Amino acid sequence: MKQDSGGVGVTAGSTAAAILIAVAMSFAIPVPVAATEAFTKDTGKPCGACHQSPKGGGKLTEYGERFRANGNKLPTRASNLRRPAARPTPRQGP
Repeated sequence: MKQDSGGVGVTAGSTAAAILIAVAMSFAIPVPVAATEAFTKDTGKPCGACHQSPKGGGKLTEYGERFRANGNKLPTRASNLRRPAARPTPRQGP
């Protein structure tokens, strides 16, 4: 085995460098975020509550969009994910 000037084997140094590069690359490559069955366990809601497909996956419902916008968490009050109440129309004078 060849030795470099530091006394460390070239093969060992190359392996360490390759491992370091692989670890760094794992942080740089984006991974798509996907809903999991854990959400159904955590929230007690079926997949179809957030997804247009009852089986889950694919497009989100309006409720699902609000859930995602809230950091994939239910708010402390369930009413916060409901559609905002319509404002009453102001009365017109007589």
